[in-house]
Amino acid sequence: MVINRELAKIDLRIARIAKAEHVEKADKLLRLELDLGGETRQVFADIKSAYKPEDIEGKLTVMVAKLAPRKMRFGMSEGMVLAAGPSGEELWILNPDEGAQPGMKVK
Repeated sequence: MVINRELAKIDLRIARIAKAEHVEKADKLLRLELDLGGETRQVFADIKSAYKPEDIEGKLTVMVAKLAPRKMRFGMSEGMVLAAGPSGEELWILNPDEGAQPGMKVK
């Protein structure tokens, strides 16, 4: 199926939010350090309106891992966290069930 082949090109991985913090002079961004089980990535996520850093540290989430690093004003972003919702306070990062481990590929 064409859809399955296209989705297979996207590298989705389980990541643990090892650290989350506000980004100085950024209204919408949190800086996340994501543990991929042997590798750590920095990601800037537009989720500040929905989450306090202390509320998401230690949580598991899903990230797009196969993206070219993107230079931003605040630093290099090395992936993207997946979230659902219209935006603002109505935004939810995806959380896998217990048993999922950092670095696991999402199929």
